[in-house]
Amino acid sequence: MNWEKETLVNDKQFYILGMRPVFTASALFSDETENFVTPMEPEPGDTVTIRFRSKRDNVDAVYLQLEDQELLMEFDREDGYFDYYKIEVPVGIKRIRYCFKILVGRLVCYYDKRGTAREIRDEYRFMLVPGFHTPDWAKGAVMYQIFVDRFFNGDPTNDVCDREYFYIGDQVNAVKDWHKPPANMGVREFYGGDLQGVLNKLDYLQELGVDVIYFNPIFVSPSNHKYDIQDYDYIDPHYGKIVKDTGRLLEEGECENSRAERYITRVTDKENLEAGNRLFIKLVEEAHRRNMRVILDGVFNHCGSFNKWLDRERIYENQPGYEKGAYIDEMSPYHSFFKFNHGTWPYNPNYDGWWGHDTLPKLTYENSQKLHDYILEVAKKWVSPPYNADGWRLDVAADLGFSSEYNHQFWKEFREAVKGANPQALILAEHYGDPRAWLQGDEWDTVMNYDAFMEPMTWFFTGMEKHSDEFRQDMLGNGAHFEWAMGHFMTSFLAPSLQVSMNELSNHDHSRFLTRTNHKVGRVSALGSEAAQQDVSTAVLREAVVMQMTWPGAPTIYYGDEAGVCGFTDPDSRRTYPWGREDRALIDFHKTMIQIHKDSKALKKGSVKIVETGYQFIAYGRFFGKERYLIVFNNSGDEMKRNVWTRDIGIDDDDHLLQVIQTGEYGYHTTAVLYEISGGEASLTLPPHSGTVYKAI
Repeated sequence: MNWEKETLVNDKQFYILGMRPVFTASALFSDETENFVTPMEPEPGDTVTIRFRSKRDNVDAVYLQLEDQELLMEFDREDGYFDYYKIEVPVGIKRIRYCFKILVGRLVCYYDKRGTAREIRDEYRFMLVPGFHTPDWAKGAVMYQIFVDRFFNGDPTNDVCDREYFYIGDQVNAVKDWHKPPANMGVREFYGGDLQGVLNKLDYLQELGVDVIYFNPIFVSPSNHKYDIQDYDYIDPHYGKIVKDTGRLLEEGECENSRAERYITRVTDKENLEAGNRLFIKLVEEAHRRNMRVILDGVFNHCGSFNKWLDRERIYENQPGYEKGAYIDEMSPYHSFFKFNHGTWPYNPNYDGWWGHDTLPKLTYENSQKLHDYILEVAKKWVSPPYNADGWRLDVAADLGFSSEYNHQFWKEFREAVKGANPQALILAEHYGDPRAWLQGDEWDTVMNYDAFMEPMTWFFTGMEKHSDEFRQDMLGNGAHFEWAMGHFMTSFLAPSLQVSMNELSNHDHSRFLTRTNHKVGRVSALGSEAAQQDVSTAVLREAVVMQMTWPGAPTIYYGDEAGVCGFTDPDSRRTYPWGREDRALIDFHKTMIQIHKDSKALKKGSVKIVETGYQFIAYGRFFGKERYLIVFNNSGDEMKRNVWTRDIGIDDDDHLLQVIQTGEYGYHTTAVLYEISGGEASLTLPPHSGTVYKAI
């Protein structure tokens, strides 16, 4: 038997000619967390201690493999099943990229972020960036995403009026029935949710266990989603306060917004605008008093056709205190903010829109230093006194600008501006695909975690694509794919970025997770809203929540998921919170899982190691120092008996496993059950559709 074959490298044990095992590859481990790197977020000039772990008495030597040198690590200590090696490395201002080289007799292998390999894999090296920090308050924080119009109506006096203005083909309207599902083209309908509603429900959010509120856009905008910003300097009065409310509504069939006097007064009068900003200040102060943070949505790639800089709807044209918009006047001070292709003034509609949408004018930063400076001032303003927001979620952040070079340069400058104004602010980007280029320590802090959380988790538990556009039987319960996807995509993150990444089951752009459990493929336009809540499985949702609260990152609840809200993809996923019709048992379960998460340093900041995966089965460990957890899922409809290897996550025969919580088709329970470890394994019986959290004691 040739023990040097590459095919043996990822096996648990290596043998020589059928003799006793000489090398246990599965015991090798290191990562970028505090378990193995101290300090985890070094400053230039610090000395960093890097550690590596192997099975006890199992390897001959371990080297730290830097890009330009190889350094022998010294033996540190033995601890139960493991030996630990360490080395101290002084850091300067440059990034440090490294992996480990392990010698066992004549066998040489390497260990990187993907595990063991026979050769150095440059793309999977560990990396430290001196001076890069993410806010401690965000590491493992429980976030709660609020689509404001659909959360709670706390102030009916600021509600949008029927016929208040004209938007994308028709007049806007106020929805009278809070529980009505959104219309398929529901961008013009408003339910009346506002910031006062959030203030009124802060007790609920605090009792749930929320650490951070993330708001979808709340600045002045004509849509209910508000991703077409009209004025970056003010909270929309329909979400804030309306103290001056005069002027006519549009007549039936009327479409000229220059005649929408009520709307013009509401959104241009400074008394209304300042009142809304004051309410936001009050909300943030009250959230901070409860040790909760607030993150705003920054839509900086494009604005809206209603925007005061463009003023295509002629909202601002004759209002005192406003400059002429670029659509109105070629000599507008905002002309350079947009790319006009041809045409004449006044009223030139020939500008570039994002993805061709003339309601979403693309902002042309490369052509306008004034725009660049304005947006950076906006970015600083809202994270500074008196507003004191705690960070930004950046909409379609990779699209900003007209070139990759400019995009990266802008986000570097954005980071400097925001962190200079508020060093504890979080910068979190929406991004699909590999975010590695932006997560080098000098641009974004982190991303909405699609690739390394939402998608692998959704495929495993439901077999559904995140828009409910596809069901794949081969992906349902595919533990091997889950293990590969998580292992591969997590390598794009530095540890400080991973620990603050937004781990969601659902959000405003995708179907509700509970709806995905029914395996119905399609959208509300074809299937109707009723189909979204048919044949759903709260048992599968509970499994997913167990994973969400025990996987590295910041677990983020999309408002109403905890109460059983269903919905196909946008706009159906933007249903109202079901006040008075909540699934109270599901809310109680969320409270319990959130508390388990918050009580554990291992679950918030610890290492993660997948122990075993199979068909409808996943087991992984989380550990920090002496605190160790095993988390196990049976996603099948049948009871499952498994012997789970626990030594590689530091749980051995002198330990016991205490069952902290177990979910199932019956619901969940927190009855303490004790399990013995024998031969480095736990013998477990797992109910159908269950998620179980065990703690080593």
